[in-house]
Amino acid sequence: MVLQARNKHREAAPKPPQPPRASQSPLRGAPDAGAGEPGPERAPPSPGRKGAAGRKGPRAESAAPPARGGLGGRLAAGLRGALGLRRAGRGRTWTTLLLAAFAAVLHWSHITHLFENDRHFSHLSTLEREMAFRTEMVILASWYRIYTKIMDLIGIQTKICWTVTRGEGLSPIESCEGLGDPACFYVAVIFILNGLMMALFFIYGTYLSGSRLGGLVTVLCFFFNHGECTRVMWTPPLRESFSYPFLVLQMLLVTHILRATKLYRGSLIALCISNVFFMLPWQFAQFVLLTQIASLFAVYVVGYIDICKLQKIIYIHMGILAMKPHFLRINVSELSLWVIQGCFWLFGTVILKYLTSKIFGIADDAHIGNLLTSKFFSYKDFDTLLYTCAAEFDFMEKETPLRYTKTLLLPVVLVVFIAIVRKIVSDMWGVLTKQQTHIRKPQFDHGELVYHALQLLAYTALGILIMRLKLFLTPHMCVMASLICSRQLFGWLFCKVHPGAVVFAVLAAMSIQGSANLQTQWNIVGEFSNLPQEELIEWIKYSTKPDAVFAGAMPTMASVKLSALRPIVNHPHYEDAGLRARTKIVYSMYSRKAAEEVKRELIKLQVNYYILEESWCIRRSKPGCSMPEIWDVEDPANAGKPPLCNLLVKDSKPHFTTVFQNSVYKVLEVIEE
Repeated sequence: MVLQARNKHREAAPKPPQPPRASQSPLRGAPDAGAGEPGPERAPPSPGRKGAAGRKGPRAESAAPPARGGLGGRLAAGLRGALGLRRAGRGRTWTTLLLAAFAAVLHWSHITHLFENDRHFSHLSTLEREMAFRTEMVILASWYRIYTKIMDLIGIQTKICWTVTRGEGLSPIESCEGLGDPACFYVAVIFILNGLMMALFFIYGTYLSGSRLGGLVTVLCFFFNHGECTRVMWTPPLRESFSYPFLVLQMLLVTHILRATKLYRGSLIALCISNVFFMLPWQFAQFVLLTQIASLFAVYVVGYIDICKLQKIIYIHMGILAMKPHFLRINVSELSLWVIQGCFWLFGTVILKYLTSKIFGIADDAHIGNLLTSKFFSYKDFDTLLYTCAAEFDFMEKETPLRYTKTLLLPVVLVVFIAIVRKIVSDMWGVLTKQQTHIRKPQFDHGELVYHALQLLAYTALGILIMRLKLFLTPHMCVMASLICSRQLFGWLFCKVHPGAVVFAVLAAMSIQGSANLQTQWNIVGEFSNLPQEELIEWIKYSTKPDAVFAGAMPTMASVKLSALRPIVNHPHYEDAGLRARTKIVYSMYSRKAAEEVKRELIKLQVNYYILEESWCIRRSKPGCSMPEIWDVEDPANAGKPPLCNLLVKDSKPHFTTVFQNSVYKVLEVIEE
């Protein structure tokens, strides 16, 4: 059927003879979508076209039947456009999707196994499971209620409970297993979401490289560097666990939009939805999208994508983009044009951010700017020290690049990056050497490769500045590694050596250290236990009023709110300016201020009980990072005095009364005047 359509097209509009095209590559989004599977079946580019993925020439979409009328037909057409489905490659597409599903199940099984090994989660009580979460959100409550109500109506049992004897003089506990248990439901949804993320990575690598071998490289690189890619198997409730899978989808869609010769509405709608789901859970999403917009704008300025695509992706920047026709009339060199547009974007973005923050009084993200400032200069304040004294917000560990090198991830990515840079330099040099400034360059091809190279640089900068953000860097490196299979970059090599031989040789070398890394993860066996906090929570439940207000360290407050359901004045959502101010008051208990002054501020917050942890008074991750030392920077007037927390550990009177104490926690009741 497809062949007949193409023959009719040729009869209606005769063209010079062209070499026959090979079968479509997996998940192709357009005629230039990745250059197909590596191997001898690929036909050379036709005469007169710029490479195998030129922007001109007959469109492959013409072979597909028009979408039927009605909403269903339009949605189907949009879905096919978003995923790059074509009739000619539908069998290969289903194979790719099945392999992606296998990767999803494999990753789900892997992280579930690691989490169970580390916590013995299936045999913990409800209280112990809640304490194991410690921080971040429980945001799936509505889904859980809907699920349990539906199961109750159907009459299906959703959980099984039994009694677990703990020994060592500890009381027996009831433990439940199944999706009817809130904690089990919560963890299951997170792991399913991150399993699906691996399917997206396989599709991503396949689509970007034009080969299922590329998808295989991406998935195996992720597994071989699993400890550098994610923390979901150790701490599922982190906001990144909810947010990051949607960034993977978003970047896949951006790649498709950059590559496709025709934009489908379904692709743009999917991009919008993935943006929303990525931004809602996580405070760092805005900075990632800023680097993406910067990368896309650079790709546009140099000429790898047209103005229409960028307008659709970042509509907010249309004011700057509308100036392009005026710039084209200016008799300046291409390099000058690039500089002018880049300056417009940079100053426009900075000024717009500054003005909106001033006009609307936005201060929620001010601490992030201070955090970045502290990375380059000697600036310090209370908020930045709370961040930088935590290892995950410090600079990247020196051992991290070494670990990347041992699995060969870094060398492979460097080879790919150099190949892309070589292409960019060749393209730009060809433009800059032209003498006529009024004759502008044609549209370059393969802008998605340039975008990924620029995004790699941005993620590298973020990962070096803040170690936690290597979450973005390492998986992106795995995606970039898939381009070792790309004919656009390494076609000269695949003419001499079969691509499968190259890829499997690289994977075999990677597996030496990669398998050792996996074995190290599998050997981690433990069992969660936090008896001091369990005693604290039980005491709060049975010895305080339901409306009693608590204050203390943010992680502990999250457990008090979740397990004891008591009001708290501060919690780990540190991105709210008001919450930061309250936390600073609460943490003054670990300063050198007078007890009377601290009590007065706590009374203003209507605090009834303060949970004091002596370890917070003496804990020191590195020089200058104990709580009293942090307060010395913020409150130099009291420097040299004994820390208040040390005094209260010995004797809480006369401003506080000790009402509970164990080996870790000391609960102080605030005596009102």
